[in-house]
Amino acid sequence: MRWVAVWLVLGLPAMAGRIADVAEIPAADVVILGEIHDNPQHHRNQADAVAALRPTALVFEMLTAEQAALITPENRDDPALATLLGWEQSGWPDFAMYRPILTAAPQAAILGAALAAESLRGLRDPAAIAALLPDARFGLTKPLTAADQTAREAEQKAAHCDALPDDLLPYMVAVQRLRDAVLAERALDAFQEHGGPVVVITGTGHARRDQGIPAALALAAPQVQVLSVGQFEADPGPDAPYDLWIVTDATPREDPCAAFRTGN
Repeated sequence: MRWVAVWLVLGLPAMAGRIADVAEIPAADVVILGEIHDNPQHHRNQADAVAALRPTALVFEMLTAEQAALITPENRDDPALATLLGWEQSGWPDFAMYRPILTAAPQAAILGAALAAESLRGLRDPAAIAALLPDARFGLTKPLTAADQTAREAEQKAAHCDALPDDLLPYMVAVQRLRDAVLAERALDAFQEHGGPVVVITGTGHARRDQGIPAALALAAPQVQVLSVGQFEADPGPDAPYDLWIVTDATPREDPCAAFRTGN
């Protein structure tokens, strides 16, 4: 399999590819658990994996640092926590899907890696976006190759229903790179402070080994063992850029691209 060599270098079991159960996920210094955000089964899988891994820290894509600081061992199972966090205004799916992840590791420190909306307001220059994380270890100061930039812009266009103007695509790629780097930075901070395993809860796209959090961590701290786990609703194929992946049933949802079609 594609990532067997990576596993051997890291001293992890020489296995890679599709798995049927989260019990097959081994520990590493940093374990990245991807998700499709609105799929409840993906969150149940994450909670089960967290309970088994017993991480020292959880890093959430969905929380800012300020929100994460509000979570304590005493309130993480409190039904009022969503209100305290202002979750309904965040745009993320129902907090009820995320709370079991918090309670699965009552001993874990909680860190947030979300970017405050105001930090990006008015920015369109990729260089200015990269400057929001000045730590050069995570690769933001290094331009992408022309081929990689073109491929990532095409991915962003497809992910947004082919509805984005072409001049906005470099901005979207720069923001995605920034989010990957910030998630990597928070994960590394957590590992250095608490030791492993650290678990990152994030979208499956951020778990990609070729361009997501693992790539940023490989630049900043190549000695850290990183395991990426993607979750999908269809088999991504044998060359998917993850160490492991899980395929679940699709969750019912409206067509997100319907509003962009003519006549809607």
